[in-house]
Formats: sequence, C-alpha cells, structure tokens
Amino acid sequence: MQTVLISIHLIVVLGLIAVVLLQRSEGGLGLGGGGSGGVSGFMTGRGQANALTRATAILAALFFATSMTLGVMSHRSAAPRSILDGAGTSQPAGQPNAGNLLDTLRQNQGGAAPATPAAPTAPAAPATPEAPQSR
Repeated sequence: MQTVLISIHLIVVLGLIAVVLLQRSEGGLGLGGGGSGGVSGFMTGRGQANALTRATAILAALFFATSMTLGVMSHRSAAPRSILDGAGTSQPAGQPNAGNLLDTLRQNQGGAAPATPAAPTAPAAPATPEAPQSR
C-alpha cells in the first residue's frame, strides 16, 4: 500500500512541477515566457491562467494529502515497543552477575571479582555549598 501511495505521490509531484513551470511568469526565469507564443492560441491568456491556477490548487491539495498519509503510515509502522517486552529473560542461576562487564574484566586480569554485589551506601552529605565567585 505504501509503495502505491509513494508512486502516486511522485506522479503528483511531477505534475505540480510541470504546472508551475507552465504558468505565465511576470519577469522571472520561468519557462512560461511573457507572451502566448508557446501556446499558439490553444487557450487565451485568461483561460490558461484560470485552468493552470485550478490545476495547481488541485495538485497542491493532492500533494498535501499524500504527504500527510505517508507520514501517518510511517509513524504507525514504527510504533515504539514497551521496555517490558524483554522482561521475561533472566540470567543463568549459577552466575549472579553474568552481564557485569567490570567483573568480567577483573576475572580476565586475574583479580578476584566480588561474589555478591556490594550494598549501595548512602552518599555522604555535601559540605556547605559555596556560591560561585565572580571574577
């Protein structure tokens, strides 16, 4: 579905580019030129302007709609996962700190790793706070 919508979006973009470039410029670098020589009497200047303006508005609305739809589809396909999805995995029973990198490094260096993790100690009370000094 997303591939079809991207294809439609690209067709709308190319059509919008073509319609904007066909419009009559007012002294800019557009390809429409200042006169009606490129159209050869196909439409009058006023009729051409109305048709191209209407086509631009329709293509712009289609561009907006396909952009928003693609954005919503992209957001829904990349839905966040819960952190509890992987909570069912557990460490092996024989190794209480199997995933502890520090203990693994100590064992590789020949040092003794603590058998049980140390109990967290309360942080020391900070000394009297000092105000920043200006220089």
